[in-house]
Amino acid sequence: MNPPRSVTLALTGASGMPYGMRLLACLLEADVSVYLLVSSAAQIVAKQELDLTLPGRASELEALLTAQYAARPGQLRVFGREEWFAPVASGSNPADAMVVCPCTMGTLAAIAQGMSDNLIERAADVSIKEQRKLILVPRETPYSAIHLENMLKLARLGVVILPPNPGFYHHPQSIEDMVNFVVARILDQLHIPHQLMARWGQV
Repeated sequence: MNPPRSVTLALTGASGMPYGMRLLACLLEADVSVYLLVSSAAQIVAKQELDLTLPGRASELEALLTAQYAARPGQLRVFGREEWFAPVASGSNPADAMVVCPCTMGTLAAIAQGMSDNLIERAADVSIKEQRKLILVPRETPYSAIHLENMLKLARLGVVILPPNPGFYHHPQSIEDMVNFVVARILDQLHIPHQLMARWGQV
């Protein structure tokens, strides 16, 4: 399977913002076009976990991250939660794949029920109905029966449920190593080559 040319990346308010930001960097480095959607709660988490201030205006955030990651012009596009004319809001122009990382249980539940109250939920709904790859990275523990039922419902629809559970067989030496392990698993699901860590049998 060929790597996607475009990916919708949604950041929501679960803990685990380092995963989402590292994934964004890797997608841009791989020359993938990224549609970035950021919830208001994700802005709070980014400040708490990374001391990173994400502007509320989509245009300002796009300019900031384009410069920070040296993205080519137009490679990164940022949309607000109610920008219904964004490409990802329609099945006529969806991204090749979508990742919600980190994914709150509220977002996961809304996607499982087919809600489309904001652009993140709508983009996920479009991904499912158009049979595009959708990867959810739920950061929660323990899981309740409600969480598990919602995840099972989505898995049966072909959605990839990828909890950020780092392995230790590669002997991580830093938090970055553990973050890279999870991001590597996401990139593998997207068929995007990477050198984030040694693979099993190569350690």
